[in-house]
Amino acid sequence: MTIPKLALVLVCLMPVMLGPKEAPQEAPKEAKVTTLFSKDLPDVPGKEGLMLAVEYPPGASDPVHRHNADAFVYVLEGSIVMQVKGGKEVTLTPGQTFYEGPSDVHVVGRNASQTKPAKFVVFLVKEKGAPVLIPVN
Repeated sequence: MTIPKLALVLVCLMPVMLGPKEAPQEAPKEAKVTTLFSKDLPDVPGKEGLMLAVEYPPGASDPVHRHNADAFVYVLEGSIVMQVKGGKEVTLTPGQTFYEGPSDVHVVGRNASQTKPAKFVVFLVKEKGAPVLIPVN
């Protein structure tokens, strides 16, 4: 076999010899959370009000968690799916609301769409200085 023919055979066999390529790993789709406002509540000692803007990219979801707070959700854009342990899964659209109590475990929190972002506001009444989100295993 001549050198040019051998080189051509090696070039053709290279993908087979190297094995299949792995698909590039996609970065996890995480929510973007922005603090809008925080205020001590003088009429409720030890508590604060915290307002957050949350943006879910397409396909984003939250881990199972709790807030140890009263959480009021208002959807601005897109659709989100929410569920607390023992409750029904609900799909919310702009103008709709959702509530989580201090003892609720948030088992589903995700963007309902794989192609469009979703945005919502969360108002929390929580212990001053306590973490906003606590992961639950």
